[in-house]
Amino acid sequence: MDSSQTSIPRKVLVTGGSGHVGAHVVHALLAEGHEVRCLVQPRAGAAALDGLPVEQVEGDLRDFAAMRRATQGCARVFHVAAKISTLNASAGEQRELFEINVIGTRNVLRAALENGVERAVLTGSFSSTGYHLDDPSVPSHEDLPFYPFGHVMPYSHTKALAEHELLKCVVDGLDAVIVTSCSCIGAWDYLPSRMGRTMVDYAHGKLRAFIPGGFDFVNGRDIARGHLLAMEKGRRGHKYICSTNFHTLEDLVRMFAEITGLPPVRLQVPPGLMASITGLYAGSLAKVFPNMPQRLTPGAIGVLRMRRHADTGKAQRELGYQPGTVRDAVRDAFVFFARQGKLPARVRDHVLEHHAEASDAGTGGGTRAAAQ
Repeated sequence: MDSSQTSIPRKVLVTGGSGHVGAHVVHALLAEGHEVRCLVQPRAGAAALDGLPVEQVEGDLRDFAAMRRATQGCARVFHVAAKISTLNASAGEQRELFEINVIGTRNVLRAALENGVERAVLTGSFSSTGYHLDDPSVPSHEDLPFYPFGHVMPYSHTKALAEHELLKCVVDGLDAVIVTSCSCIGAWDYLPSRMGRTMVDYAHGKLRAFIPGGFDFVNGRDIARGHLLAMEKGRRGHKYICSTNFHTLEDLVRMFAEITGLPPVRLQVPPGLMASITGLYAGSLAKVFPNMPQRLTPGAIGVLRMRRHADTGKAQRELGYQPGTVRDAVRDAFVFFARQGKLPARVRDHVLEHHAEASDAGTGGGTRAAAQ
């Protein structure tokens, strides 16, 4: 693609625009003046799109005819929608993950190809990016193949297969790229995400301990910027990892304390003990109490214990991607939750008084090295 092209012409379709990453992409597109169409799930809430000047069309990713209609008349497609799960999925849940994440991706991209869409961007998952088998903390880059064995979550398998569907479409003529997202933190977290729920729990005094471990996190503003940059400059068929920085959970709870004015959480639970507890939950209690919220699943704990790092060097070199800071993302998230009425009054007032102005300004905190 011609990297000198600086604007996205005609209508842009965003699938998953009411989700956390998708909402950031929608806001970034609107800020640049683009005409946006959002695919929304029938009968599902779309609070993230309320009041925004976007066209909403209903459709199920598993319905190819609906994807034909959704992509018709669009020049570009951001396929962000996916079913996310860190649970040990049942057979029925595994099928749903496969149908939405794999068949759904094929439907969107095949429909885009059929309707003459100029370019598509697929949102990938860092959990479907390969890693150094002897030392998972070595920074992962785009060329490492996905390792499908061991304690790999079904979700990760489906996202790896979704990338394969994209490459099949590229062979058949679709101009498309992949933007790999790490764990997203930021505003417009309406669901909220697992990390968002953890932050709300902390504000209510319900987070009393954490486990040693860490992951690469991405600021919602950064992942949106990475999507738009990849649309403009990414090489056809290539994959770009977009993250902000690696942090331990201890780092994050320190940020929580600084931004909310609450005391930090100091108790660390050995990850083996926590894995045993959550394993018991997943294996038995979850069957009795299926609606009981579970902040850390065995799969999530396994990922945190690996301390995986992301190498964003390719995105920085080829796209001009320059991430900000995770602290800014945590601040954005708490300001969002404060404005949504999800925080206790005292915490809400502190967050809005001390951090709202900086959040609205969208101030960033510099960049990190190309390869961590």
